[in-house]
Amino acid sequence: MRDAATMVRRNMRHTVRNPGAVIMTIALPVVLLLLFVGVFGDALSAGFGAAAPGDDYIDYVVAGILLMTVGYGSTITALAVNRDMTEGIIVRFRSMAISRTAVLTGHVVGSTVRTMLGALLVVGVAVALGLRPAGDPVRLLGAAGLLLMMTVALTWLGVAVGLAAKTPDGVAPFTLVLQLLPFLSSAFVPPEAMSGPVRWFAAHEPFTPITDTLRALMLGVPVDHAGLPAVGWCLVLAVAGYLWARALFSRDPV
Repeated sequence: MRDAATMVRRNMRHTVRNPGAVIMTIALPVVLLLLFVGVFGDALSAGFGAAAPGDDYIDYVVAGILLMTVGYGSTITALAVNRDMTEGIIVRFRSMAISRTAVLTGHVVGSTVRTMLGALLVVGVAVALGLRPAGDPVRLLGAAGLLLMMTVALTWLGVAVGLAAKTPDGVAPFTLVLQLLPFLSSAFVPPEAMSGPVRWFAAHEPFTPITDTLRALMLGVPVDHAGLPAVGWCLVLAVAGYLWARALFSRDPV
């Protein structure tokens, strides 16, 4: 735990010294929120009829923006881990009398804290723009817990991708997937408003049940059938990312 705390402090100091990470994790999601609410909100809400034009679209879109915040945070983690691997600091850590798991734990905990702070800022801006969460405290805590689960899951995947990639360019496909999947889900419009093949994909990809559950918990509406798939996807992604990262990190360096 002492070694992990040291690595968390290292990760947070790197964040402070890296304005790009702060912009990607915190500022960019806020810009996207302002863009979709202020520029596209009326057109999108009028087009699919799920919300009245105007401020009500923000009730629909905030959950998707929060998941995009998580996605951006995990891509920053993947790049940070890859930089540690390619610049040789991981080799140095392997030779030191510290816990090997502390290195990965430092990245995961630091990224999770950074991402959740970014999500809190997004919610604050959304409230200023007109969001009024209608869920009771228990449901709001459930929404925060689900968002935390998704953050941990995607962060472990980001760590694994960073370990697996040979260069920073190798992280690009992971970044592209996390940027694209929210747009092919229920984050910005319901799947029913999409064309046939895209509608089918949106209905079955992981971001859709997670977005729907997060939105329902925040707005105080029934979760229905999306709750169990949302938790299941978070657990599957977290376990897969953790096991993959541990296996890659346990390999002897070539």
